[in-house]
Amino acid sequence: MTETSQRLRMIAVVAVLVLAWLGLGTRLCYLHLGDNDHLLTRIKEIREIEQPLVVSRGRVLDRNGNIMALDLTMRKVAVDPVFMREHGHPRFTGLQLSRLLELDPAMVFASISRPDRQYVELKERVAEETVRQIEAMRLPGVRCPEFSQRHYPRGSLMSHVVGFANAEAVGSAGIEQKMEHYLRGVPGLRVTEVDGKRREVYTRRVLEIAPQPGADVQLTLDQNIQYFVEKALDDALATNRAKGAWAIVQHVRTGEILAMASRPDYDLNNFNAVEADHRLNRAIGYVFEPGSVFKVIVYAAAFNEGLLTPHEIFDCENGLWHYAGKPLKDYHPYGRLTTAEALKKSSNIAAAKIALRLGEERLHRCLKLFGIGTPTGIALPGEEGGILSPRSRWTKLSITRIPMGHEVAVTSLQMLQAMNAIANGGEMMRPLVLKRVANAKGEALPVPPAEAVSHPIRPETARLMARLLTQVTEDGTGKKARVEGFSVAGKTGTAEKPGPGGYDAKRNLASFVGFLPAENPEISIIVTFDEPHGDFRTGGAIAAPVFHQIAEQTVRYLDIAPVPETQRFTYAGEPGSAGQ
Repeated sequence: MTETSQRLRMIAVVAVLVLAWLGLGTRLCYLHLGDNDHLLTRIKEIREIEQPLVVSRGRVLDRNGNIMALDLTMRKVAVDPVFMREHGHPRFTGLQLSRLLELDPAMVFASISRPDRQYVELKERVAEETVRQIEAMRLPGVRCPEFSQRHYPRGSLMSHVVGFANAEAVGSAGIEQKMEHYLRGVPGLRVTEVDGKRREVYTRRVLEIAPQPGADVQLTLDQNIQYFVEKALDDALATNRAKGAWAIVQHVRTGEILAMASRPDYDLNNFNAVEADHRLNRAIGYVFEPGSVFKVIVYAAAFNEGLLTPHEIFDCENGLWHYAGKPLKDYHPYGRLTTAEALKKSSNIAAAKIALRLGEERLHRCLKLFGIGTPTGIALPGEEGGILSPRSRWTKLSITRIPMGHEVAVTSLQMLQAMNAIANGGEMMRPLVLKRVANAKGEALPVPPAEAVSHPIRPETARLMARLLTQVTEDGTGKKARVEGFSVAGKTGTAEKPGPGGYDAKRNLASFVGFLPAENPEISIIVTFDEPHGDFRTGGAIAAPVFHQIAEQTVRYLDIAPVPETQRFTYAGEPGSAGQ
């Protein structure tokens, strides 16, 4: 190679380098000084990110502050397959993770081999000790982020009232659903920039709005009374093998629900493991013909209208009476009974004759005043309104069938509300499940107050009914509901379920509803069993003993004092005693 050719090559190389540097310089000047807004926008879009700041849901508490639902901070293990391939040892990492997390190695290797993913979760709810071991190994591409998990410390206790939040942390049943707006809180927001490795550049943080935690919701229910109720239902179901059962305990003067249980139930921490039928709150979401418990409304209405006295005589036709060409039977044949005796013995015929005195218009109006056919408005999702047909759709027989709890349908809460109005001197209180709602600062938020929603009967009528209903548990159909030291006012009900060919004597609902102390009521309770088995499937045989078990434990727990014997009701069937 000649000296001239070498010189020419060096000149060419230098020229190329000079041109390259000139090109780079020109490009640099253009980027800084030229019209490059679209490039700057693109860079900003890539580097600037918006991070939602997750907020924890509020807690659900019972009336005494016991936690029924809360968010727990937990850890999970995830991998970045792309980063791991570039900076780590995928095979070694996969072996370690499969061992520590007790996962199938093939599944782990498949996850860390994903060529198109930068985030793959391997396992949720990892023990803190395991997380510490993984973090100590400093495995490239392995992360252990925190996340919130909804947890229900009492499992299935109060499940139908508390409800649950789904996998997306959205309330989907019970109070969790009804109070979603308060419980969920307000998520925060962070607007910031990241570098090429997606790490935040803290000095470039643009905006940060702190999350507002959800409000705490305190219920009127008491977890101890709830346990009494659920235990009593479970004990009875083990014997009578009923298809379902439910019960409610309510405070008479305030309308507060102290317990509400339904069977079958489910574990709130595994709500997806059961059929939808198990999640039905039957106390408010199951509509049924109530049977003889419904007679208390008819008697109360007739007394209130001045059409009835406790001592007049009704001919119960020896158990068989025809009206509009159709027979009406009593469970036992009776002859002549006073009003008090007819209620105590639960005569269908006497109830029908009383309803005839009221007439269709007054009976329908009184049923509406007692809330029949209308939802109570309790702060729980899934409440049914029951069935009360317009008077225009009644048949000639309706006036005699409705008094015995046929051709009309209620929820157990509606029936308890009616009985509670009698216990509360004629005032029907709004049923309450919310005691207090407080935000993260402890400030109370508005909740429905304790208030009367209607006055279906006068106070003197209510007291007379309480006196009469005491005899049902003294020597009537509800003797098994008695509580030692207390007068109990109540009513049994046994309703055959309708089917394609008429009413089915082998399928029935057995109920008892009542309150105590009868003279100065504090609590009211309803118990219902759906299709119990056995030779004796009446409300007096099946539901009344469970009422007794719940009431006995509850009055002791609440320290409710019995009324002195000298102040207790005297026998309402005796002349002169009804007005005392």
